[in-house]
Amino acid sequence: MFSSSYSLAEIQRRIDEVQRFLSVTLSIANAHTVEFYTHDAWSRFVAVPPQEVLSHVCSRDDQQREPEHKANEQTRTTFGFCNDTNRLVDTREMVQAAKAHSLPGLGVCMSRDELLQALNGSHSQSGPLVSAIDAELGTDEFMNAKKSHEVKSMSEVVACLAQRCGIKQVIDVGSGKGYLSSFLSLQYGLRVYGIDSSSTNTHGAQKRNRKLKKSSRPHQKHNQAARAPGEATVSPQEELVDVKPGLDGDDDDVVDVDGVGIVSREEQEEVLIGLSDVIPAVERHSDSNPETEELFLSALSVDALQPTSPRVPPTQLSAEERERRKRDNLERKAQNGTTSVMFFTSYVTAETELREFINELEDAVMVGLHTCGNLAPSTLRMFVAKPELAAVCSVGCCYHLLSEEFDPAGQECLPGVCGFPLSQFLRDRSWFCGRNARMSACLALERVSLGQGIQMESLFYRAVLHVILRDHYDSFKSEKRVGNVYSKAKSFVDYVRRALRRLELEELKLSDADIQDYHDTYRPRMGEMHAFNMLKVTLAPCIEGLILLDRLCYLKEQVKSSQSGRARLSFIAKNNMIPVWRRVSAEPEYMKSC
Repeated sequence: MFSSSYSLAEIQRRIDEVQRFLSVTLSIANAHTVEFYTHDAWSRFVAVPPQEVLSHVCSRDDQQREPEHKANEQTRTTFGFCNDTNRLVDTREMVQAAKAHSLPGLGVCMSRDELLQALNGSHSQSGPLVSAIDAELGTDEFMNAKKSHEVKSMSEVVACLAQRCGIKQVIDVGSGKGYLSSFLSLQYGLRVYGIDSSSTNTHGAQKRNRKLKKSSRPHQKHNQAARAPGEATVSPQEELVDVKPGLDGDDDDVVDVDGVGIVSREEQEEVLIGLSDVIPAVERHSDSNPETEELFLSALSVDALQPTSPRVPPTQLSAEERERRKRDNLERKAQNGTTSVMFFTSYVTAETELREFINELEDAVMVGLHTCGNLAPSTLRMFVAKPELAAVCSVGCCYHLLSEEFDPAGQECLPGVCGFPLSQFLRDRSWFCGRNARMSACLALERVSLGQGIQMESLFYRAVLHVILRDHYDSFKSEKRVGNVYSKAKSFVDYVRRALRRLELEELKLSDADIQDYHDTYRPRMGEMHAFNMLKVTLAPCIEGLILLDRLCYLKEQVKSSQSGRARLSFIAKNNMIPVWRRVSAEPEYMKSC
């Protein structure tokens, strides 16, 4: 976690340190693996054996000497690189310098437990966080172990942050399959609005949330406990559908399925057709229980079901009638003690007007689990621009999809739209990382050192194929990609044959023996590629750290330029991945210890 106590000048000084380290080492991170042999990357950048690199990179020895932050005049090296040739000559010095220039090494972090204690501890006005549901919501059936861990971990942080800010609304940007949204609602009783650019994700999130809600015993017990004594128990059919007028009062009404999913007016027909399978079952159930029938029908808008009168089109309803229905719907949900998640399909940018989706918008926490590419910086720009956003908690990912304003090899983007750099401090320096370096920033050293995360043989096959293309196809460069040929290939020869067909090249130019010769020639040098990739992985935390420090610097710059006390911000980052910002009118006591 980042401490909030650092001034803008201190953050800029740390950016300077990382920038200086990367100015020496970034060329390794930007070397393309496909061109590893054709560009002779090992000889160009490294002057030590591969075994030496692997022994230091994969070492778990915590006894480290002080890294060299300045050029070593005796050995004429900087961060382990020769000052004359710019080649790596001291792997140990380079590895230690990389650790020193990662976020933990810069001394600006705090642990997640320390954050939760700060939000939840002795200085808390409302006491420690208590889940809205006593028993923990089971997620293993709906998520794999990794996703379940991420959702539970982040949900606790978000819930603590919401409690500290005294708010109940959460806006989940890039909500995807809706795991985080559903968990925040069902486990912590928060009202969540999920926004995703994919309608497939939105509809899938609706269905998944219904299954999770129905299978959740804690949630069912919570709803039963919330009902008044003697109140009829709602049947499974009664929880299935709730049709709701438009949130924004326009003609484009939406349908809220089970209080958790919404679709546009043009999609209502599909939803209403789906009701035909449900209604007969409800009618059979209601034959023996008139009270249940009444409850179920009361949960449906007349737009969805009117057994005694024709359906009135939403466009013919008066504004007062729409408002009344919306108010009744919200009151009914509040009386039943149910939580709510609503999903929207929309592409989100910094200019997105949230009130177009959320008519009942209050102060809210904006969250995002794996906000891909430019979505993470867009949420920060939105947070700065919109006072109704009390806090932001965002897990960035896919750094290779960030647009860079000053990357000469990247696509052009306008200032204020690009994902990196955000801060004026780095923009004034026209700094850029490069796509390959940002791709490296997505790698986790801990996983790769255990043999996870990099498929060395597939990379080796692709790099040797590039040599073949250079030698026999006049340095052929195709607009087409080789794609996932490796997973289908039975051997290197089969791999090359498949790749040549994919690239629409004449495969009979080479015999099987010719192809195999290339494999046998470069196979002894596969260790070089492995060691080189481990160097790139070692640099990953530093590149990621610079991206996150840039985001922190951007927010600190807004504080400096703002005349409003409400714009005072705090920043925290979980495991170099979760930035958390909060608006406060004055620095609270608990943040002074962070």
